[in-house]
Amino acid sequence: MPFVEVDTNLPASRVPAGLEKRLCAATAAILGKPEDRVNVTVRLGLAMAVNGSPEPCAQLLISSIAVVGTAEENRAHSARFFEFLTKELDLGQDRIIIRFFPLEPWQIGKNGTVMTFL
Repeated sequence: MPFVEVDTNLPASRVPAGLEKRLCAATAAILGKPEDRVNVTVRLGLAMAVNGSPEPCAQLLISSIAVVGTAEENRAHSARFFEFLTKELDLGQDRIIIRFFPLEPWQIGKNGTVMTFL
């Protein structure tokens, strides 16, 4: 069950409509998870800086069970997420930061329990 959060200082007028749906599909493909398990949040127009600069930028936070736990996995994921984000947001790779957080099934609540028991 991946969770993907995009924070950007780009205004809504610079972000293509439907980004959250396309990012959901891309995340499913990149991480090898069913699309109906992917959760995406997009926050626009934030006050933020990347590499000390407030120029247009984005940060991507990816949390998931079992697929973001090694440097090798994340190197491959990173390349594909950078490809998606640079095209969608029209930003250079130097203006995007990605953070990966591995999750355990007991850390995600759903349907009145945790994923461990589902």
